[in-house]
Amino acid sequence: MFSSKTDQWATPQDFFDELNQEFKFTLDVAADQSNHKCDHYFNKEMNGLAQSWQTAGGAFCNPPYGREIGQWVKKAYEESRSGQLVVMLLPARTDTKWFHDYILGKAEVRFVRGRLKFGDSKNAAPFPSMVVIYNGEKWSDQTKEKD
Repeated sequence: MFSSKTDQWATPQDFFDELNQEFKFTLDVAADQSNHKCDHYFNKEMNGLAQSWQTAGGAFCNPPYGREIGQWVKKAYEESRSGQLVVMLLPARTDTKWFHDYILGKAEVRFVRGRLKFGDSKNAAPFPSMVVIYNGEKWSDQTKEKD
């Protein structure tokens, strides 16, 4: 699981449950049949990057951690600009272009203490994690203030 053979890291259920209690997710935008966390989800074939994430509740995103991760972060940022709450579980890669362009100063960041155990793994991940919260209401409020 910790090799480069896969870029999918299944969200630990207890970790998701804590986030879900706070944010009330209704859409999982990067999932599959075996690891989706919400009844409504986009799988690889549906291509969450090509879909609208607008939903009555929050959107959760634990994207593939490969080369496309920056596209997922950009998409989350853009969806939040339309008023959507988006919460992402990401590797804490604060040196990346996507972190500086779409997260720093644009979202709430919560660094996860310790290392998560993804999926059914007995071992912790070889990287730290962070939760990134795009509060869509923030953008909506700023737009209303300008009117």
